[in-house]
Amino acid sequence: QVQLLESGGGSAQTGESLTLSCTVSGVSYMGNCMAWFRQQPGKEREGVAVIYVNNGATEYGDIDVGRFTITRDKSKLTGYLQMKSLKPEDTAVYYCAVQYDRNCPLRVALTWYRNWGQGTQVTVSA
Repeated sequence: QVQLLESGGGSAQTGESLTLSCTVSGVSYMGNCMAWFRQQPGKEREGVAVIYVNNGATEYGDIDVGRFTITRDKSKLTGYLQMKSLKPEDTAVYYCAVQYDRNCPLRVALTWYRNWGQGTQVTVSA
């Protein structure tokens, strides 16, 4: 059974950086694609970024693209979301999701994704 474990969240000051990790277990490969979503307080979950595991193709949601970078290490079954120049509005719970038999659109019903992590809190103070 696929399990996802996010880590790397925590508290940061405005302008600092954090890198989130999402490690896949229970299977021998990462799947077709991995996506990161976030849910800001009082808002719906939104897509942040996706990476296609085999070719490394990436797509970003409606965010400051220059501040976020998604990568993956297939050998470690781990994906990363690097966040730079953090702002208070980046405060959210960040979730990763993977797909094995589908693609990873960022603007889709959340039920499209079958495998989610538990989320990791990121809090950015001014």
